[in-house]
Order: sequence, then structure tokens, then C-alpha cells
Amino acid sequence: MKNLINLFLIVFPVFVFGQNEDLKLWYQQPAAKWTEALPLGNGRLGAMVHGRVDQELFQLNEESVWAGSKINNNNKQSAAHLKEIQDAIFESRFDDAKELATKFMVGTPARIRSYQPLGNLRVLYPWSKSDSKDYSRTLLLNEGLHTTSFNINGNKIDQTSFISAVDDALFLDWRSDEPISFSIELDRARDVKEYGTWQDGAYYIGQIQDSVKKDSGPAGNHMRFSAGFKVISIDGEYEVFKDEGKSGIRVKNIKNLKLAFTGATDYNLDKLDFDPSIDPLKNIDKQLSGLKSNSKRDFYALHVNEHRLMFDRVSISLNAVGESEVPTDQRLKAFSEGTEDFGLPVLFYQYGRYLLMSSSRSPGRLPANLQGIWNQEYEAPWNSDFHTNINLQMNYWPAESGDLGETSLILANFMKEIVKPGSETAKEMYGANGWTIHHLTDPFGRTGVADGVWGVSPMAGPWMTFPIYRHYAFSKNEKYLREIAYPILKGSLLWVLDFLVKSPEGYLVTNPSHSPENEFETEVNGKTVKSQLSYASTIDIQIIHELFDNFEQAAKQLKVDQDLVEKIVAVRLQMPPIRVGKSGAIQEWIHDYKEVEPGHRHMSHLLGLYPGNSINPSTVELFSAAKKTIENRLSAGGGHTGWSKAWIVNFYARLLDGEKANAHLKELIGKTCLPNLFSTHPPFQIDGNFGGAAGFAEMLIQSQNDDIVLLPAIPSSWKSGSVHGLKGRGNFKFNFNWSEGKIRDLVVSSDQTADISIKFKGNSKRFDLKKGENRLSFD
Repeated sequence: MKNLINLFLIVFPVFVFGQNEDLKLWYQQPAAKWTEALPLGNGRLGAMVHGRVDQELFQLNEESVWAGSKINNNNKQSAAHLKEIQDAIFESRFDDAKELATKFMVGTPARIRSYQPLGNLRVLYPWSKSDSKDYSRTLLLNEGLHTTSFNINGNKIDQTSFISAVDDALFLDWRSDEPISFSIELDRARDVKEYGTWQDGAYYIGQIQDSVKKDSGPAGNHMRFSAGFKVISIDGEYEVFKDEGKSGIRVKNIKNLKLAFTGATDYNLDKLDFDPSIDPLKNIDKQLSGLKSNSKRDFYALHVNEHRLMFDRVSISLNAVGESEVPTDQRLKAFSEGTEDFGLPVLFYQYGRYLLMSSSRSPGRLPANLQGIWNQEYEAPWNSDFHTNINLQMNYWPAESGDLGETSLILANFMKEIVKPGSETAKEMYGANGWTIHHLTDPFGRTGVADGVWGVSPMAGPWMTFPIYRHYAFSKNEKYLREIAYPILKGSLLWVLDFLVKSPEGYLVTNPSHSPENEFETEVNGKTVKSQLSYASTIDIQIIHELFDNFEQAAKQLKVDQDLVEKIVAVRLQMPPIRVGKSGAIQEWIHDYKEVEPGHRHMSHLLGLYPGNSINPSTVELFSAAKKTIENRLSAGGGHTGWSKAWIVNFYARLLDGEKANAHLKELIGKTCLPNLFSTHPPFQIDGNFGGAAGFAEMLIQSQNDDIVLLPAIPSSWKSGSVHGLKGRGNFKFNFNWSEGKIRDLVVSSDQTADISIKFKGNSKRFDLKKGENRLSFD
């Protein structure tokens, strides 16, 4: 019976799922550069498809291709000098504190190395770009399928590609009306040791050779990798070849061709290290041979079925706008110039879900990095690392409301491994129990201070527990809570309790402390001093309160650690309050210091508004001050990067201001997006896509603080629409339409009986839910 159901889903996907029309990005010309190419991915493999008709390029990634090596980079002198640094900060000797922290806290080595591309697959056609007619390239989000179509002298050619999670490979398919001939090549610019061929394909093997580079760890031969493809089926002739710097095949007089490509490394997440027992070439050969032996298998149908079972869980429409017939780059340009397009924010939201699915899911094991999984540079911007002072957290903001909880599991399992080196960091650098991390990490689990004093962010570890707990809050999976989330939360709590120290005012505070990447100035003995180091930065206090809340709820649910819960109650009473400064905004630091850069991209002192819950309409003074905080930042030029603008969308959604949330959503899409809708920092940084997707969802449904609020922050221009499948905390799924200011056809799905409060337009109503679908009404 199961197979019959799957067959029905494959053949009639629109009627079964019934929610998403074909959501697509499409263009009438090939990609001229990487930021115009279109992404495919299955969590482990990624490809940027350029859609060129003369020299096609698939730029390839595999999640674990990283330079560097495993090393403990904790500064072993930190614990011995910690009190000295803390005293300097308490006494406002900020220059002394910086000098001490630079010497005794900054990591040894201080820097990590970069995430790297796997290589390139090139298709060399015998015609020129000017020979083609009727060109189009399309990425279907709900199928995870890229198609390039064009006509050469009356011969219609279709090149399709997708990366299957089911079969863990990139599949490429060519179909033409008349026979064609061309060649396919593999290459990589660096560190290939051997190009080779099989009887039915080509491959290369290599090993990353890390050069001597100051402060980046040991040089030498490190990550081993391999990539290759095999012919799955063909209706013509082909021959394999190997030349200098490449290997591949030449096909002749074919009308149908199917290839499968994959790549692998010797990385082992369980070790956070290379594993000499792993043979990447042997693994890809075995996998590709298995695919070829099943050449009659319908790889595409299986891929689409599995992909849509995830993607189609959520659909949204605004003002009954259907799919646009205008190419995406032209839509984006018109939108940036003020043309209203209600379909484009929906496409942007669903693209965010697509990107998260494609860069953080099984068969992958590493979380989405600064560029998701797509990177063409050997020295990527910010190393395309796992940046933990907002960016990695932001990557997962849309996961739960968008019903993509599987993506959060990838992050949680990674953080479960990071706890091990993080515990060494807590002990060796702070003499503390538990675990922590600073402002970044890599697949080798570095948790010490990276880059410099600005990387002294000891509370990044507790902040990383937010998405870990959020998955439980939305899923209510007690097994996950007990086995994965709770140990991570408890370790973070133990770290915080040991890290807190008494301030001169008598508070328990964090020291050293840092409001991410920002700097203040103050007068000390008649001299103006600038500093990034402080104590009890507002973000730290907000993080601690959120961590305490989450831990208390988790411990109560599991009926454990009552002694720690009681300790939390006592510690809360000794922490400093969140203060409002003389400008009417929330203070960023323990004192009302002057901001060196009033329009700074980080707005860390608003973490309690979003993604936290502690600043809300019931905290009237702070809620009002949060509005002033954003106004001050914006008036000084803030929100100028993609992810920062995305954060502002979420802020205004939480402030229940739909007009401003929409205005900034429009700016995020129209002013920070590249032609392929990638968000920029600049350059490309994917957290703007993910943060923006989360903000769009927050405008439609919010579920923090024990309330479900429908349409809390929609603008007046969104006169009608529909929501299908958005989730709220408590594992509730929502379907509804709205028009003429009313909610219609409200259906709430629950996996258990529950009593919930739902708000709409300030009116609150309680409902007793049964297990399954519940049809509710506000009338």
C-alpha cells in the first residue's frame, strides 16, 4: 500500500499536495557570474548551476571540504590571568584589559582556515552562445530541479539537474531532438593529486595542502577528498579521457544521457577530525556503481517525492497573486524601483526554506555555514565559517515555524559534538564547569577565542542553545529533549553559573563581556577611551534570562535538577536590570556609554525582543525603548547589510508594526538581494535569506509567551491571503485564510489534546484542541 501511495504522489503531486503552485526562479539568459547561478543541494552536496550554452559550469561543494586541522586553540594562560583582566575591566582600565586579553585570551592559534569548493564539472558544447535561441533556465523550488533549455539550429536541447537526498548524488540529464556531441570535464584548481578514469566515468583525488600561514594552525597535508561521475545511461557513444589538470568523457551522437556525480572527504564528525580509515575514492566508486547497477530506478521521481514531502508542508499566498510570468531578475529590479509584487515576498520566503533544506539536512551532517553550503572561493569571505555571534543562530530562525525541524537536528547533533571541546575551553580558559564557545567555530571544533579581542564573546555558547531548545518547544519531542537538548542546556547553564562574578555594584555579571563586534567610548581620568571589552553587556544579561527560562521549563518537563532550578531563582535576583538610557533607548552596556558607531550592524541589546521573548508588550517600558533603539540605529544608517536588515524585519514583527516590518522586508529583498536572490553582507552571506524568511513568518504567526497570535504584523496592503502549514510552539500547525479583516477557515492540527489561547486583532479566545485537525472560529 505504501508503494501505491508513493506512486500517486509522484504522478499527481499538485493534486495530492494541493498547496504550492510551481515556485520558481527563472531567467532568459545564462549566469554571467557566480552570483547569478542557481543553487542545488541535499545538505551534503551543493552545486551552483550557471546554465551556459557554450561552456556550462556546475561549481560543486561538499559540506566537509575544509582547510585546517584539529587543534586545541585555547589560550592556556587565560585562567591564570582571568581575575587580572576582570579587575582591569571593573576599574575601567580598558587599555590594560585589551592588552591583557590580547596576550592571555586570544587563541593559539588565533585564526581558522577556510571552507573550500569541491571542484567543477564543465560541459563543453561545440557551439557558441550566439547560436542559441529560445533560451531559459529555471529552478523549481518545490521540486529541487534545475532546467536549462535552448535551441541550436532547430534542435531543442534540455539539460536538467537535481541533487537527490534519497540517492545522495547530483544527477544530470540531457535530452535533445537530434543527436549531439560534447565533452564533460572535472577539475579543481588546487591540491588534486591524481586525475583518473573508470571504464564509465572520471574522477580525481586530492588532499588539501595547507601552507604556512601565521596564526592559522599547522601547515601540511590535511583533508583528503575525491569527486567523480559515472554514466548511468546513454543512447550513443562515449569515451573517457585524462588530460593535464582534468579528466572526463566525450559523448558522440547522443539524444539521451544521464550521469550521476558525487564527492566525499575523510572527515568524521564523531571525531571532529580526519579519519584515516575513510577512503573517499573507494566510497564514491561504490556509491556510483550502485546507482549505475540500478539504472532503471526512477531517480527523479524518488527525489521529487521526497523533496516535496518536506517543501510542500508550508504554502502561503498574498492577495491571490499567482506565479509571475516575468523573469526573476526583471521582477527583482522592478521591485527595487517600487513596483508592487505580492508574489515576490512569498517567493523569497519559500526560497529561504528551500536554501535551508538544501544546506542542512540528512544526508548532510554539518550545519549551514555563512554561505549555506555554496562557496566558490578557496579563501572565502570570513572563511565561510560557523559564526556564532548571531549568524549561525540566524540560519535556523525559520526552521521551526517553517516546519523544517529536520534541519535543526543537524545543528543540534553538531553542537552535541562541540560540547566536548567547549568543555575544555570552559575549564582551561575560565576554570569553569560546563562548556562554552566564542564567536566562531569550524568542523574541527575550535572553541577558543579567534581572530582577536573582538572575538572574546564567551556567551556565544549559551546563545547557541536557543535553536537547540526551540526545536523542542515547537516539536514537543521529549526524547529529543532528554537525550540531546537537555544535556547541552545543562552544560551551558553550569558554565554560566561558574562564569558569573560579583561586580563593584554588587551584581552577578559576566566579565569579560562583549556586545558583538561593537565598541563604546567613555572618559577615564580625563581621557577618551574606546573599548570593546566591558562587563555585563546587555546581550549577556538577556541571554542568561532566556537560558534560565528554557532550562527551567526543560527541567520541569523532565522532572530533574530541582536544585539547579532553585539556584537559578536566587541568581536572577542578583543580576543587573536591563536599563533604558538617556536617549530613551535600551542601553547596550552596563553603563550608558557613547556609541562609537551609532549605526552599527549588530543590535545585540535587542536580543530580548527577537529571537528572545523577554521584551514584549507586557514589559511596557522596555517595549517602548526597543522601538526607540531601532529608530536610533536606523537614523544613523543601521540595517545596511542583508542579515542586519533581516533582523529589523523580525524586530518590527515582534513590535506588532506591520507597515514597518513590510517596508524593511521590501528593502531586504529589493536592495540587498543579488540576481539569484542570494542576500548580501556584502558579499554573499546566506543568513539574510534565512533571517528574512523568519521575519516574513513572524508577520503571519507568532507563538512566544504562551500565546498564538494570528496576523500580528501584516501591513494594510496584504488585504487577503492564505497560510497553510506554518507551525507554532507546542507542535501546532495552522491553516487559514483571511480577507476583509477576518480570519476564515481556521484549522489547527495538534498531535495531542491541548488547551491553547489564540489571539487576533487584540481579541483572545481559548480553545480545547483534540488530537488531529480542529476547525475553529473567531466569529
